Amino acid sequence: MIKNDRHGLSIGVSRSGTDVFLTLKCVGKLTHEDYQTITPIIESALAAVKEPKVKLLFDGTEMEGWTLRAAWDDFKIGLKHGNEFEKIAIYGNKNWQQMAAKIGSWFVSGKIKSFETADDALSWLKA
Repeated sequence: MIKNDRHGLSIGVSRSGTDVFLTLKCVGKLTHEDYQTITPIIESALAAVKEPKVKLLFDGTEMEGWTLRAAWDDFKIGLKHGNEFEKIAIYGNKNWQQMAAKIGSWFVSGKIKSFETADDALSWLKA
């Protein structure tokens, strides 16, 4: 069996007035280095809008988890920007995503929900 060590984050950012729409796709096991790359992009998108209302579509279909330091990086983003997230939709078919939604709700003021499909997640974000 060949080990696949491909990992990382891809991000899409769009804005409409004070609404910021982020899409994140995670692949493999995320590392601190992945967060060093993605955090400035998220910071820049949020800093450009006064009192942003963020809707996040999180594709975890290829995500295998985090290293401990990457989990800490994720936690820090939640603490710093948690009140800016209006809705976070996590989709994929892994059990950990429901747990991530529950734990994330402790640090984010908006609503977090997990879904089986991208279509369901997107519909909920747009509602």
